[in-house]
Amino acid sequence: MNLQSAYIYLVDGSTASETSLDDVKAKLQHYVDMTKKTGQQLGWTYADAAFPYTIEERPEGKDAWVLLRGKDPSTYKAIIVGVGKGEKNGKEHSYIQVSLPESATHGDKNKANEFCRYLARTYKAELHLFNNRVQYFQPRKP
Repeated sequence: MNLQSAYIYLVDGSTASETSLDDVKAKLQHYVDMTKKTGQQLGWTYADAAFPYTIEERPEGKDAWVLLRGKDPSTYKAIIVGVGKGEKNGKEHSYIQVSLPESATHGDKNKANEFCRYLARTYKAELHLFNNRVQYFQPRKP
């Protein structure tokens, strides 16, 4: 299986030093709630367009990852969101990994980028995108 992955590293200056899968699911649920409210203001079901997935917890990924399964398989297939810890520059950092399976569509990749930016902005973290570019959302000293 050939996965493409983006990483959100919680670094110095982030709002949290570590995270759990439940916390990430809560942030995704907050994203869904925000888009529902936006849709109510606009008068259409924006939440279905902004988050076209269902969150599935698999027994083999308990407390490690969740599967975002597309509601419309012709447009969106799946995104995998997981948490972990790793060492970077001699320090242990928590990270969130967003992965796309081989069967993922271009729509999945676009939504994954959108979710990565949302999570990185929320945590004020360092985002390593699928194309190996880095975006910094943490406050940096001048």
